Amino acid sequence: MIKLILMDLEIGECKVHQCLTMENMCLEDSFENTGISQFLHYLIIVANLYFLFLVVLNWVPLVEAFQKEITMLPLIGVLTIIAVKDGLEDYSRYKMDKQINNLVTKVYSRREKKYIDECWKNVNVGDFVRLSRNEIIPADMVLLYSSDPDGICYIETASLDGETNLKQRQVSEIDPEEFSSRIECESPNNDLSCFRGFVEHSNMDRVGLSKENLLLRGCTVRNTEAVVGIVVYAGHETKAMLNNSGPHYKRSKLERKVNTDILWCVLLLLLMCLTGAVGHGIWLSKYSEVPFFNIPGPDGKLSPPTLAGFYMFWTMIILLQVLIPVSLYVSIEIVKLGQIYLIQNDIDFYYEKTDSTIQCRALNIAEDLGQIQYIFSDKTGTLTENKMVFRRCTIAGQEYCHEENAKRLECYQEMDSKDEDSADCQCGSSAPTSKCQGNNWRAVCEPLNRKSMTQLSGRFSAFKRQEEAGDTSNSGHMAFSSPIETDVVPDTQLLEKFSQISFHSYQQSEKASSKSSLETMYIADFFLALAICNTVVVSGPSQTHQKVRLSSLSRMPIKSLEEIRQMFQRFSVWRLSSSPLPSVKESSSESPNSFVRKLSIFGMKLASPTLDGADERISEPHNTDSPENSQVPGEIHLVNVAAGGEPNHAVSSIELSPIPKLSYEAESPDEAALVHAARAYKCVLQSRTPDQVTVDFAGLGSLTFQLLHILPFDSLRKRMSVVVRHPVSNKVVVYTKGSDSVMMDLLRTASEVHTNNSEIEEKIKERTQHHLDDYARRGLRTLCIAKKVMSDAEYAEWLNHRFLAETSIDNREDLLLESAMRLETNLTLLGATGIEDHLQEGVPDTIQALRKAGIKIWMLTGDKRETAVNIAYACKLLEPKDKIFTLKSQSRDACALVMSKILEDIQDNTSVKKNRSEKLGNASASPSTQAQGFNSGLVIDGRTLEHVLHDSLQNIFLELTEKCRAVVCCQATPLQKSVLVKLVRSKLKAMTLAVGDGANDVSMIQVADTGVGISGQEGMQAVMASDFAISQFRHLRKLLLVHGHWCYTRLTNMVLYFFYKNVTYVNLLFWYQFFCGFSGTSMTDYWILILFNLLFTSVPPIIYGVLDKDVSAEILMELPQLYTMSQKSVAYLPSAFWITLLDAFYQSLVCFFVPYFTYCGSDIDIFSFGNPINTAALFIMLFHLLIECKSVTWIHTVVIVGSILFYFVFTLAIGATCKTHNPRSDFYWIMEKHMTDPVFYLVCLLTTCIALLPRYLIRVLQGTLFPSPVSRAKYLVRLSPEERRKEIKRWKDECNVNYRVKLQATSVPSS
Repeated sequence: MIKLILMDLEIGECKVHQCLTMENMCLEDSFENTGISQFLHYLIIVANLYFLFLVVLNWVPLVEAFQKEITMLPLIGVLTIIAVKDGLEDYSRYKMDKQINNLVTKVYSRREKKYIDECWKNVNVGDFVRLSRNEIIPADMVLLYSSDPDGICYIETASLDGETNLKQRQVSEIDPEEFSSRIECESPNNDLSCFRGFVEHSNMDRVGLSKENLLLRGCTVRNTEAVVGIVVYAGHETKAMLNNSGPHYKRSKLERKVNTDILWCVLLLLLMCLTGAVGHGIWLSKYSEVPFFNIPGPDGKLSPPTLAGFYMFWTMIILLQVLIPVSLYVSIEIVKLGQIYLIQNDIDFYYEKTDSTIQCRALNIAEDLGQIQYIFSDKTGTLTENKMVFRRCTIAGQEYCHEENAKRLECYQEMDSKDEDSADCQCGSSAPTSKCQGNNWRAVCEPLNRKSMTQLSGRFSAFKRQEEAGDTSNSGHMAFSSPIETDVVPDTQLLEKFSQISFHSYQQSEKASSKSSLETMYIADFFLALAICNTVVVSGPSQTHQKVRLSSLSRMPIKSLEEIRQMFQRFSVWRLSSSPLPSVKESSSESPNSFVRKLSIFGMKLASPTLDGADERISEPHNTDSPENSQVPGEIHLVNVAAGGEPNHAVSSIELSPIPKLSYEAESPDEAALVHAARAYKCVLQSRTPDQVTVDFAGLGSLTFQLLHILPFDSLRKRMSVVVRHPVSNKVVVYTKGSDSVMMDLLRTASEVHTNNSEIEEKIKERTQHHLDDYARRGLRTLCIAKKVMSDAEYAEWLNHRFLAETSIDNREDLLLESAMRLETNLTLLGATGIEDHLQEGVPDTIQALRKAGIKIWMLTGDKRETAVNIAYACKLLEPKDKIFTLKSQSRDACALVMSKILEDIQDNTSVKKNRSEKLGNASASPSTQAQGFNSGLVIDGRTLEHVLHDSLQNIFLELTEKCRAVVCCQATPLQKSVLVKLVRSKLKAMTLAVGDGANDVSMIQVADTGVGISGQEGMQAVMASDFAISQFRHLRKLLLVHGHWCYTRLTNMVLYFFYKNVTYVNLLFWYQFFCGFSGTSMTDYWILILFNLLFTSVPPIIYGVLDKDVSAEILMELPQLYTMSQKSVAYLPSAFWITLLDAFYQSLVCFFVPYFTYCGSDIDIFSFGNPINTAALFIMLFHLLIECKSVTWIHTVVIVGSILFYFVFTLAIGATCKTHNPRSDFYWIMEKHMTDPVFYLVCLLTTCIALLPRYLIRVLQGTLFPSPVSRAKYLVRLSPEERRKEIKRWKDECNVNYRVKLQATSVPSS
C-alpha cells in the first residue's frame, strides 16, 4: 500500500512523492529512451542478430571473405531504414510529450500562500490543484471542493473511454486549509472503474474513498465553475498513463511459420558451409607439395588441412550469408503498411451516419484476417443497432402493448428506408428527416396517428401541442438521444389509469389492500422506479458540452485557501438534521452526529422525517450556472411533501405545464430508454444531485427523494438499486431493476408476505413471467422492476455493514457485493419492460456469407435465452430447419450426461439422414435431395457455462460444438466470454476473431487472435482494445472475405518468392566452390554480390506483395467459398516451401552450368564468367515473379523494367570506375565488353528460358487441366455479365451440395 502523508500546510514540510513529473523528456532523452529500445527490438530479430554476427566475424583476418565495409552494408541499410522510420515517430512523440508537459494548471504554493501557474510536468503527489470549467485534469486527484451547491463535479471521460455523457463525481468534504490527515490508497493500477482508499483524520476516524471521489487525468471538467483536488497519482503512475501501453503487437500465424522456415534455411546454410569446409580440407590434402596459393602465416607455419577447413567453414558463412533473408522482415513490414493503407482507404468501409471508417490499430496481423476459423460475436450493439426503443411493459400483471408507439416505429423505419434511397435527402415536402431534426416524427406520422390519437385524452393532446410548440432538440450531440429512442407515445389504457393517480389516491393505496388500490400504487412506483433507478445526468438546454482551446487554461481565476475556506462555510458541509435514528445510537459508541458526519463524507445521507430538502435548496444562494437552476422551470415551486402535507399545486389530471426542455445523459441506452418512457407519462426526472433526486410526477406534483445509496449495476449481480427516502410515505424504499433470470429469485415468497396480498403477488409473478417469455420470443430485451420497503431499524443495521465495507481496503469488492446482495432480497415485483433493439443492416447476409466461407460463428451475449435465440434466428445464425439443443443443468455431472445425450442424438440423426440418402442413390439423387443434411445448433446459458468450462468437461464440450453449425451462449459474463475464446483457441488450435462494441467485450477482444471493435453507442473501450475497428458488423464481410484473402495470399507468395530468390542466388556461389577448391571466392564483384538482393531485386516483390490481386473483390464477395483457400493455408503449406526450394536449386543449376558449358575451354577471366551468370539470374528472378503475378499492372511493369535498367546502369558505372571502389578486384570494363558480345545475350536468353520453362508449363497445366478454385474464379472475369451470373449460380449450387456432404461427414462418429 502507498501511504501519502500530508501534514498541516502552515507547519509541516513532510511530503511523500509518488511521481514527480510526467514524460519530461528532452530531445536527447527521447531518442535515448525510445530510439534505443526500438533499435534493440529489431536487433532481437534473429536475422539482424545473425548479420551483426557476420559483421563481427568478417573482421577476423583468418576468415575474412569480403572487405570489412562491404559486409556491413546490408545491416547498415536495414537498420538505417528502421532508424529513420522510428526516429520520425519518436520526434513526433517527443513534440506531443513536450506540448502536454508544458500545459499550465493552478497549483497551491505554500510559500506564496496562493495558487500559481505550474506546468503539468511539475505537478507532484500531495499538491492542491484548482481547476475550472472545461479544463483538462492534469493528474489523478481526490476531489475536495466543488463550486456546485451540492458538491458535484461533472466530468467528461471521452478521452479515456470514448463516452461523451457526463459523469458525476462528489467531494470527499475535506477542508484543504485544515487538512492534516493521512491518505492511504491502493498501489497505482490501470483499473479505471475502481479506486480504493481512505482518509484517516488525527482523531483516527476513517473516511472511505471510492472512484466517485476520484478525478482521472485526461478527463475534462464540465458544467462546474471551480473544483479543488489533492493529487494522489501523478505522471506515469496515473491510471490513464498505465492504460496507455502504446501500440499492441501480436505475432501473426504467418510470421510464426516464416520464423520456422528461416530455421530450415539456417540448417541448409550450415550444411552447405560444412560441405565447403570438408571439401576445402580434402582439396588441400590432395596436394603432395605445398601449393603456391597456400600462404603461410606470420610465424612461417602453414595451417593443416583440418584447421584450414575449420576456418573455411566461417568464411563460407560470410560468403553465403544471403541465404538468410535479412531484408525479408523489412519487406514484410513495408508490405503490411501498404496493405493497411489499402484497407483504410476502401470507400466501402465508410459509414456516413457516424462519419467514420475502418481503423487498423494493429499493423502486423493483417494476413490473419484471411485465416479466421471462429468468430465470437456480441449481440447488443454488434449485431443490433444498440438503439433501445421502449416497446411494451407489464405492470401488476397487466400488459400494455403500446400500439401507438409501434406505429411510430414503423413510420421511422419507412423514413430510414427513404433516407437510404435518397442519400439522406428530405423524405417528403412537409418535414425533413429525423436525422436533421429531432422531433419531426410527429409531423411525418400525423396522417397515420390522427385517428388513433383522438382516442387519447384531450388533456394529453393539449400537452403534446404545447410541447411541439416549444420544444427543440438539443440532444443531437449526445449518445442515446435520437428521436426514435426519446419520443415515446404512451399506451391509451395505461395513460388513462395514470391520469387517475392523485396525491390522495396514492396515500390511500399504501394503506388499502383492494386490487384497484394496489394497481394504483404499482403503476406509480413502476414509473418512479423508471425515473430514479439510474445514474442519468440531467442538464438543461443551456448546459451543452462546451469545448474550448487549451489556451483557456491560463485564464482561470486565482483563489487562495482562505477564499476556499469561506466557500466551505457558505457551502455548509453538514446539512443533515441532528436527529439520528435510534438504532444508530445503539449500534455505535460514538456520538450520533460524528457517525452521521462520517457517513456523509462518502455520500451516504441518513434521512430524517423532518428533513425538508426542498426548503433547504430554496434557502441556498442561487448559482446561475448550477444544474438545478437551468433544469427546473422558474414557475414550479418545490413544497414540503415530506412533512406530510399535500402539495397545493398537485392535481389529478394531466393538465400541467409542458415537459421542460431537459437533456438526459445516460451511461447505457437501456437507462435512457426507460427515463424517456417515464417522461412520456409525465413522470419527469427533473434533477439529480448526490443527495436527492427530483421527479415531476403528474398528479403528485414535484417529489424530491432523498438519495441514500446507489448500488450500481455489475455483471455478477446483473441488477442495480437505489435506496431513497420516499417523500410521501417518509419510508426507506429500495427500487431495483435487473435481469429476470436473477430478479425472480429475489422476490419474497408467499410465506414472507404477512398481508392478504400473497395470492395477488403470486398471480402478478406468474403473469409477469408469461409476459417476459413472450417479450423474449419477440426478441425484446427484458428488465424486471421491483421495490422493497424497509424500516428505519432494518436500514440502520444494513448501513453499519455497508460502512464497514466502504472503509475496508482488503476484500473491499467482496464485502460491497455481499452488502448489496444483503439488501436486494424479499423484493416486491412491480412489473417488467420490453425494449427493442433492431438488427443492423446487412447482418443476416453477412452471417450467411461468413458461414459459407467455412467460418463458425458463436453468439456470446448477456441477454436471456429466449431473446438470444430470437435474434439468432433473425440474423440467420440459426435457421428454422435446424434442430436446437439446449444445454442447461445445475451440476457438473448432469451437464456431462446432457452433453453425451446430445452427441448421441446428433449421431443418430446423422446416420438416419445418411441411410436415407444411400437408399435414394447418389447417382439418381437430385442436388436438392443430396443437400439434405442434419443441421444442429447449441444454446447454453451462463450458469451451465460454469460447469462446461471445468477441465473435465472441456473436451466433450468442444466435440459437441464442432458438430453444431452455430453456438449461442446466453447470460454469459465478460469473463466467461474470454475463457470461451481462449478455450477454442488453445484446444482446437483455431484462428479466432472476437467482435464487440462495449466494455464487457474488451477481455474477449484482447484474448482472440484478431480483435474487432465496433464504434457504436457504448463508448470506445472496445475500439481502443481492438486490432481493427469498424462501424457496422456488415463491414466484417469484406474485411475478411476480400482484404483478408488478399493480404494472406499476397504476403505468402511474397515470402515464398524471397526464399526462392535467396536460395537461387546463394546456390550460384555454392556451385562455383566446386571449381575453386572451396576457397570461398566469388565469381562476381563483391559490391554486386551484396547489393543484388538488397537493391536490384527487392522492390518488385514488395510491389507484388502490395498490389497483386488473384481474384477481384466482386467475385470474392459473390463466392465466399474462396475464402477457404487462405483459411486452410493452401498457398503456404510445408510442401509449397520445399517445392519452392527444389525449384530454386534447379534454376540455380541451369543458371550456373549453361554459362559454364558455354565458356568452357575459353580464356575469359573469372569476372567475365560471373557477369553473364549474374545477369541471367536477374532476368530469371524477375520473369519468375511475372509468372507468379495474378494481375500485372503498369506499376509492375515500371518496377521490373526499372530494376533491370538500374542493374545495367550500376554495373556499367562500377565497371568503368572499379579502380576507385575496390582495388583488389578487376571488374574494369566487364559489362561494357559483354554489351557488345552477342554470345552474352544468347547465354542470358537461353538460360532464362530453360530455367523458367518447367514452372511455366506447370502453371499452364494447372490452369487448364487441374484448375484451382482461384483459377476458376479468375476465369469468370473474362465472361460476359450474363454468363458470369449463370456460372456463379452453378458454382454456388455445387458448393452448397459439397458443404452439406462435408457437414454430414464431420457429424458421423469416427471409428
